[in-house]
Amino acid sequence: MIAKKLIMASALAFSSLMTFAQQPNTTWESLPVPSAPWVEMVYAPSATTFQLWAPTAEQVRLRLYKTGHEGKAWKILKLDKGADGTWSKPVKGDLKGKFYTFEVKVEGKWRGETPGINARAVGVNGRRAAVIDLQDTNPTGWENDKPKYRLFESGAIYEMHHRDFSMSEHANFQHRGKFLALTEKGVKTLQGSPAGLDHLKQLGVSYVHILPSFDYASVDETKLNEPQYNWGYDPLNYNVPEGSYSTDPYQPEVRIREFKQMVQALHEAGLKVVLDVVYNHTFDTNGSNFERTVPGYFFRHKADGSLSDASGCGNETASERAMMRKFMVESVEYWMKEYHIDGFRFDLMGIHDIETMRQIRKAAEKINPKVLIYGEGWAAGAPALPEGDAAMKAEVHRLPGIAAFSDELRDALRGPFSDDKQPAMLAGLLGNKESVKMGIVGGIPHSQVDYRKVNYSKNPWAEQPHQLITYVSCHDDMCLNDRIKNSIPNLSEQELVRLNLLAQTLVFTSQGVPFIQAGEELFRDKKMVHNSYKSPDSINTIDWARRDSHAEVYDYYCALMQLRSADLAFSLGDAQKVREYVSFLPSSETMVAFRVYGKSLVESHELDYVVAVNMGNQAEELQLPHGEYQMRMGLGVDVHGNVVQSNELQYSDNNEQVSQRFVLPAKSAVVLCPYTIVRMGN
Repeated sequence: MIAKKLIMASALAFSSLMTFAQQPNTTWESLPVPSAPWVEMVYAPSATTFQLWAPTAEQVRLRLYKTGHEGKAWKILKLDKGADGTWSKPVKGDLKGKFYTFEVKVEGKWRGETPGINARAVGVNGRRAAVIDLQDTNPTGWENDKPKYRLFESGAIYEMHHRDFSMSEHANFQHRGKFLALTEKGVKTLQGSPAGLDHLKQLGVSYVHILPSFDYASVDETKLNEPQYNWGYDPLNYNVPEGSYSTDPYQPEVRIREFKQMVQALHEAGLKVVLDVVYNHTFDTNGSNFERTVPGYFFRHKADGSLSDASGCGNETASERAMMRKFMVESVEYWMKEYHIDGFRFDLMGIHDIETMRQIRKAAEKINPKVLIYGEGWAAGAPALPEGDAAMKAEVHRLPGIAAFSDELRDALRGPFSDDKQPAMLAGLLGNKESVKMGIVGGIPHSQVDYRKVNYSKNPWAEQPHQLITYVSCHDDMCLNDRIKNSIPNLSEQELVRLNLLAQTLVFTSQGVPFIQAGEELFRDKKMVHNSYKSPDSINTIDWARRDSHAEVYDYYCALMQLRSADLAFSLGDAQKVREYVSFLPSSETMVAFRVYGKSLVESHELDYVVAVNMGNQAEELQLPHGEYQMRMGLGVDVHGNVVQSNELQYSDNNEQVSQRFVLPAKSAVVLCPYTIVRMGN
């Protein structure tokens, strides 16, 4: 929704400074909570059972249809109310391929048809649920599908939108804008370089974060021949894949099967899949499946009875209520079990209550102990929760196993979200160094980070470094190139490339979890559009021709992935180890220099890396700790400290020792390691 995307990242320090709205007293707690799993349709060839939790309803009726979007119901049945507030009815006969809706009567008023709250399959545009056998949707070999985890991997998250990734005419995708685009092997750019899935595998990311891919409301699936684009933060049916990304949205099984094929292909390529989930609001309030089923229950309200709106989209869901919490927990479990999802990114996580997020983590790790869960530790307004109950960034230390995005390092490098034209440390501006250092250590307490000088958080908020997502761009806001160009005018392309890569050097050498927006490795732009949530493909599409025209950018991103995969120096994974191993070296206010030194966590050698990034406009001398170092990688500098005029990545693998003192030129970076360590990833 536009309101949300225009204001949500006023998050900044907002998450810890907001005044929380008060929740009115209600009687919702007295409603019965079923103990059984929340399932609304159970199919068998002999009979199908339909059931709906609607404890405040006076009547509930079921409509059966022959199609997913046209025609009248061929049968209307009354459901029977059970003791736990669930209405149900078995219907004899084989109903596979038929469609259905529920309608609830509350306070004498029929509230309108819905596919239910928890539909698992739907027809076109998601207005009618479908009777299917989910076993029919499993691709060949699905029972053996599972993610691959490696000790040495980058851990990097790659955030992508389906249309952005595969609509370009500069690569030979067969299924443009579809789930199946991510299953295609051998996709090439027009110059013959790897694109698509092969590109991701070669790049070295660990996780593919797909923007909302559940069934959302803002694209008309009956008009896919017309240009339509949306990020998808408009929830309609939470537990069904989006139809516009399938090859046939009219056939309920197709979107499910193709989503599974996508996951399977990514797993076979060694990649894990993160699903972007948006439980914090619905596209519409009165017409939502929640409101038409149990009016008032699933949304928070202010003391005057009006809707609370911490999402900026007109409503906010009430995660603290028993059945909303149950819905969220079981939805995550369902995506993991049915679709083999490996992680979740929670949109506006700060709207949800802490206890619900804890329960989600607990339930998810029973299925996969390595599940990745992270979210936006802020909201677009004050959620109607008691202060301290919301899963805000400042409370992440109370959320074991859950991470949040760090806008501290992001804005310290490129400038604040609130002002596209204001630069920061990449431009050589003072006053940002402690915020960058905070991101380097993963947001934990560290004796060399002065949190009093950190831009948005005056106290560390992470208990462990993996609870902090380190990034400089995502789908929200300008992409990195546009942001740098907008805030630092008159840059040459070579200068723009240099600043892009300097920023990512710090992202990938931090102890948090590195995160990039799709296409940054191809030097993407979005024509200076800040909020491209419904901009056309001409704005959002990744231009695969840049894979060849900006090969030096791609190579540098690959090298950063390899650096992180080489050993565990930049992913120590433990707060105490970070405090012991990571120390900051003396440097100016426009340079960040640090050493990672200590016994390897898994091998016999010692870890000893020095990272220095000079974002200033003048050369700076760097005094190395005692030892023998060679350049692992560098940007704008060689092993003797001489200026390198191009943006080509520099290596030295001939055991040539780096000068103990050397000059780091303006806008340059270097990563040094002992000359005995030469592994470049697995």
